[in-house]
Formats: sequence, structure tokens, C-alpha cells
Amino acid sequence: MTTPPLTVRQHLFQIPVLVAALGYFVDMYDLFLFSVVRVPSLKELGVTGDRLLPEGIFLLNCQLAGLLIGGVLWGILGDKRGRLSVLFGSILLYSLANIVNGTITNLTQYALLRFIAGIGLAGELGAGITLVAEILPQRLRSYGSMLVATMGVLGAILAYFVADLFAWRVSYYVGGGLGLLLLVLRFNVFESGLYEHLKASRTERGNFLALFTNPARLRKYLMAIIMGVPLWFVVGILITFSPEFGQQAGLTDPIVAGKAVMLSFAGQSVGDIVSGLLSHRWRSRKKAIRLFILLSFTMMLVYLLAPVQQNSTFYFFCFCLGFCNGYWTLFIVLAAELFGTNIRATVATSVPNFVRGATVPLTALFVLLKPSLGVTYGALAIGAGVVALSLIALNNLEETYDKDLDYVEEH
Repeated sequence: MTTPPLTVRQHLFQIPVLVAALGYFVDMYDLFLFSVVRVPSLKELGVTGDRLLPEGIFLLNCQLAGLLIGGVLWGILGDKRGRLSVLFGSILLYSLANIVNGTITNLTQYALLRFIAGIGLAGELGAGITLVAEILPQRLRSYGSMLVATMGVLGAILAYFVADLFAWRVSYYVGGGLGLLLLVLRFNVFESGLYEHLKASRTERGNFLALFTNPARLRKYLMAIIMGVPLWFVVGILITFSPEFGQQAGLTDPIVAGKAVMLSFAGQSVGDIVSGLLSHRWRSRKKAIRLFILLSFTMMLVYLLAPVQQNSTFYFFCFCLGFCNGYWTLFIVLAAELFGTNIRATVATSVPNFVRGATVPLTALFVLLKPSLGVTYGALAIGAGVVALSLIALNNLEETYDKDLDYVEEH
């Protein structure tokens, strides 16, 4: 008796896909909690006035430095030891780091814990996207990315509401507790068949240096990173420092960073659904991503240059910026589909974290340009540059919508 094929719903609600989605929910909660509680937590630790921006940038850069290092380490482990070991190992590390983060008493401790949490946060999404891409049929990979992305963005929204209801220390405890609860599901998750087949073949796996030994492969890897940089320019600069942009726009009432983050990710949840549907309808990753990059640049111009008289209008712009950022997981899926199974987790984990890490030089450049160009035009110059480079990079990458992922990279 033959087993009937799985329905679309059965494919999408397999335990590994759900765990990847829930993992990203907790990942995004913890990743953006700092953006929500930056000001109140720093004030409680004695930072006030003009020191809030530079100290906030320093702590953000500590977290991003951890993401950069963790992106490489977890990616290699994902190919050498399996997608599941990274999925749950990363969740455990950042959950414990965030629980301890709630007990800090000075900036040195804060910086150390954001660095450690950054290392942990680097692994979950890449491993989850790789697992989903390898488990689902080609025709459903866009839907899988939509499910993961939407759950992740809901985690960022939850961070705002928890931080609004409770003290910032409790918010960190909640994030850590959610991650530890998710580990209960680890016993019901199975590894992808493509990875198990690769493991049995004894093919070399997780060789990060293999990305640099072949010029064509290196070029493809760098293009994948450059393609995603505008995403993190929006999040790491325009949204994270929305209070400063609101003040520059002449608003008398201060913009609440947590509310800006929540609204931007509410917008991104809608954008993730739309980009996934368009990718599926057009049978193209590149067309959907190109449209959203162009929409993002248009919204950058509006956010930075349009006259604003009310906070509600500014918050609406934050929502629209988030919507235009709604190709984050689609971009990671494309990156994963570009490479063979033996280095796919390495790529899918390191690429988004190098994109996140790009915030470090971008914020440094922002601070450098601020005295001469001002907050508005300094940000605009950086935004125009990263968008132009991302469109060039996207144009030089192959279409992967119908690509068969059952192959390896030859060294």
C-alpha cells in the first residue's frame, strides 16, 4: 500500500519546520530586545544625555562582533555536525546569556554579555533556513521562508510589548526562558535527508576556506553578502536610532525606540508574506528581492526627507520601512540555494551575520559623516551607496527558485 503524498499544510507544519520557525521567534526577540531597552537600560546604569548614542553604538557593535564570529563558527558546525546541533546549541547559548544579562550592574558586563549573546544568536536562523530548504520540496521553499520569517518578526514585536509591560531586566529573563522552553522540542526533530545522505558519503563538509579557494565561488559568496546589506542599514541605523532621527526632523515629543522597532517589524511581517508570495507567483527569488530593494530605497528617502509634524506620521514611516525590509529570509534562502549541501549551512549562517556585522562599519561611517553632513544626509549618503551596491550584486547572482539542492561543491 503506497503512502499518499503530503499536502502543502502537512509539509509546512512538520516538526522541523515549526521548530525552525519558533527558534527564529525567540532569536528575533532576543536580537532586537536591546534596540527596545537601549535607552532605559543605559540610563539605569548611569549613562545620560549625549553619551546615550555612542554607548548604544558600542554595545550594538559588541553584539554584532559576536554575530560575526558566531556566524562562521556555527556555520562550519552546521555542515560538520548537522543542522540540528547548531539549531539547539545556539538557542542554549543565547538563552543563558540573556538570563545573565538581566543581572548586570555596569557597562563592561553589558558589553561582554551582548558579545556572548551575539555569538549564540548567530547560529539559529542559518541552521533553521538550511533545514527548511532541504526538507521542503522546491515548490514550497518560498512558503517555508514566509513561515519562518513571520514567526521571527512576531518575536521582535513581542519584545516591545514585554519591555513595555515589565522592567528591562525582566525582559531579558523572559527571552532566555522562552529559549530554554524551546529546547524541550529538540527530541522530536529529525535531520534533513540531504544532510544524512551527504554524511553517509563521507564528503568533506564545512570547509569555510573552500569559499575562498575558488574565484567564482568567492565572488558568489561576496555578492550574496553585499545583496543583503541594505536590510541591516535600515534596522541597525534608521530604526535603532529613530529617536535621534525624530529629533532631527523637529519633533518635539521624543520618539520611543521600542515602539519604532515594534512597528518596523510588524511591517516586516507583512512584507515577508508579500515577498514570499511574489517569489512563488513569479517563480523567481531575484525579481521579488529587486522590487523590495527599490521600495526600501524609496522609503528611505521619505523617512529622511519628508516633512514630519506628528509622531504618528513618523511611526507610520517606520512601519513602511519595515514592510520594505520584508525580504530578509528570502535573501537567506537564495544564499542557501546558491551553494552545495556540504557548505550550505556555512553559507546560510555566515552570510546573514556578515550582513548584520556590516552595521559596525556602517555605524562608524555614520558617526564620521555626521559632523559634516548631519544626521539626515549622512544616513542618506550611506543608504544610497549600499542600495546601489546591492542591486549590482543581485544582478550578478543566478536565479535559484527551481534549483535542485541535492549537490555538493567540489573542492
